[in-house]
Amino acid sequence: MQSLNINAIFKRSNFHRPLVFNVLLWSLAFIIFLFVFSKGKLPITIDVIYTLSFLLVLAIPTCVNFYVLIPRLLQKEHYIYYTTSFIVNLIFFAFLSSLLLEPLLDILFNNYFFISYLSEFNIFLVFTIFLTATTLIKLAEDWFHFNTIENNALKQKNLKIETELKALRSQINPHFLFNSLNVIYALALEKKEGTVEAIVQLSDILRYVIYDANTERVSLKEELDLLKNYIAFQSHRTKTAVTTLNIEIEDDTFKIYPMLLLPLIENSYKHSIYDDEASHAITIKIWQSGLDFNFSITNAKSETKNQHNKDRSGVGIQNIKTNLDLVYPGRYDFEINETSKIFQVNLALKNEN
Repeated sequence: MQSLNINAIFKRSNFHRPLVFNVLLWSLAFIIFLFVFSKGKLPITIDVIYTLSFLLVLAIPTCVNFYVLIPRLLQKEHYIYYTTSFIVNLIFFAFLSSLLLEPLLDILFNNYFFISYLSEFNIFLVFTIFLTATTLIKLAEDWFHFNTIENNALKQKNLKIETELKALRSQINPHFLFNSLNVIYALALEKKEGTVEAIVQLSDILRYVIYDANTERVSLKEELDLLKNYIAFQSHRTKTAVTTLNIEIEDDTFKIYPMLLLPLIENSYKHSIYDDEASHAITIKIWQSGLDFNFSITNAKSETKNQHNKDRSGVGIQNIKTNLDLVYPGRYDFEINETSKIFQVNLALKNEN
């Protein structure tokens, strides 16, 4: 059996309609008061007239409460002002009802003899109970309405974030794929022993990017395996590459957003290797303890001017920052340090509890 979703019911029926709400409320109130005033017996005309008249008077303070006091005071958290105004509204119209209702009915319906249905005390009691009960009903109805609106807004926001994350996650540098195929092609032409190994490494990288990374979080072990494969594959591009990888992790099941670190390493290689020959040292440090995770990558800067890679904090870095804002809002530090000799990126994450 499919579970009942009360928010879905209210959403489908578009419950937040003032006309529908008031028709339902006052129809129910009429039935209840008519039963009370007729004392459970079959209602007669005079009971109907008195009930309608009493509800007409009762509707005035109720509407004042609904459409003036609640939106202007209670919803703006002016609780003292609201309570005071609520009591004044209640007492004023209850007193007015006890003073004028029956004399007016005697004038308007002089063919009927109205006997007091309620004492003065009971009128105040009924006004108090009714206004309190309808306030709770109104607040409940407003809550369902605004909760539905917020849920829809949250769903749209989550959908937007999910779409952005998918787009960012899919942005593996096409130049890497192009260069990777060239590397394998060159290895195959020279019939080197590393050809099969390079193909397996590239295959593992692509499998992870396409399949394994299609989740909200992965273990740190999985992410490190990806980085090791990537670094090993890059070693086929140039034998002069010097990559130092220092890892100190307390828990390899620590959860991290997939492919968060790869663009940073890819960026360092992009600025360290030119024409698949020249290479400069890259140092990577990864540290994790408890809920804290730190990543640092440093590469030596080349004296060679590379116009294509001139903007060191361009689209790639901006995408990384956007990714961090989406998946680690308020829980990360991202720092770039650049001198004439080195380019360094430091990332610190605070994981969820």
